[in-house]
Amino acid sequence: MFDENDLINSPLTQKYTSNGKTVEICIYRMPDTGWTLEVVDQYNNSTVWDGEFETDQQALDCFFREIQQDGIEAMIGSAPGTYLH
Repeated sequence: MFDENDLINSPLTQKYTSNGKTVEICIYRMPDTGWTLEVVDQYNNSTVWDGEFETDQQALDCFFREIQQDGIEAMIGSAPGTYLH
């Protein structure tokens, strides 16, 4: 059984800024699993992709495809205390 101390962080984990907005790209895995892609915005909202990636580079490439297609705004959630109706 593994715990968070076994988490392997990719060296490709980084911050990305576009149009004055910054997100953190987190790429990680547990031993014997594929890579997980998670994006955390400035409000600490987290988006995690379903499924795993074979390589950390594939995860990073997926992030950049999403940014190119939808823009960084698609990665930014609501500010704390803001509710959508």
